[in-house]
Amino acid sequence: MMDASVGEQNRRTHLEKRYSYLALAPAAAAICYPFLLDAFHAIVGTEVVSLPPFAVASATFVLVVAFVVPFLGIALACRPTSGPASRRLAYASVVSPTLYVFLGVVQALIKSPIPDEVIWCAIWLAIAKWSQPARDPVKSAEPVVGGWRSVHGVTALVLSLYVVFHLANHLFGLIGPDAHAAVMKIGRIVYRSNVGEPLLVATMLFQIGTGIHLAWRWSASAHNFQRTYQVASGVYLSVFILGHMNSVFVYARSFLGIPTDWNFAIGAPTGLIHDAWNIRLVPHYALGVFFVLSHLASGLRLVLIAHGVDQRVAGRLWGTCLAISAVVASAIIAGMSGVRIGAFAS
Repeated sequence: MMDASVGEQNRRTHLEKRYSYLALAPAAAAICYPFLLDAFHAIVGTEVVSLPPFAVASATFVLVVAFVVPFLGIALACRPTSGPASRRLAYASVVSPTLYVFLGVVQALIKSPIPDEVIWCAIWLAIAKWSQPARDPVKSAEPVVGGWRSVHGVTALVLSLYVVFHLANHLFGLIGPDAHAAVMKIGRIVYRSNVGEPLLVATMLFQIGTGIHLAWRWSASAHNFQRTYQVASGVYLSVFILGHMNSVFVYARSFLGIPTDWNFAIGAPTGLIHDAWNIRLVPHYALGVFFVLSHLASGLRLVLIAHGVDQRVAGRLWGTCLAISAVVASAIIAGMSGVRIGAFAS
């Protein structure tokens, strides 16, 4: 009996250690994120030159690993054995790409002499400490969101008109900066007007507030992959939108006094790929596009199910929308990185 008791205790201790290590995996991945981007830049350098095949493969691998960080967070947030604090740590790691851009802009605004990587590590070590399993009960009641979900969905439907135009505008970057600027000029008649811009900003802020409220409530318990993905993509978008408005209104317009045009978006003159700071914009933008479209698709899936559509049919449609979202995100990033449709035709 004594040996059995000791064996059971050892097994529990082993499981607790595994739980602790796995619970902290999102923070570890997030801490590694900026160093992956640094490694990518070290490989590609600052000059646009032809790289040997091994260097191209290495740079591609490193960048892919950087993109994996938020999806690892989504996978870990699905774990049914994790408690609210550990689950919220996993959700927080999803926003690493856009949060790192936000941090860099704030660092520039305050003219901080401390490297971004140092601040980043300190932030995530503090978050990891807060999310220790000792203060993390596994079981949690099903969240009550009331009518906030419906209000959030209606607002998202209205904002989707702007989102579709904005993304279509960026797709014109595949033709060239002039085509992008021409389309943007038309759109700005509405969303840069004295009425349109304040309404757009207010609606965005309302969407951020309701989104964070819903995400906090939903993250209190474990869910299936589709629900977890919806919450995670919403968390990413909340930070992305807030950071994007900070970059546009505070950093560009007020601090630098420059136009927020194509050159601002691609980090001209150095561009996205060969600049040590700008490379962080690639995952930031790509995942922003991917998550906003797939988040809308997640909402559509729930609406279809609520109106009697078979879950398998709604699931297949959702999967198709995710694939389309990935294609659109890739096309936009390709255009921002210098790829042009005319180049293929010639």
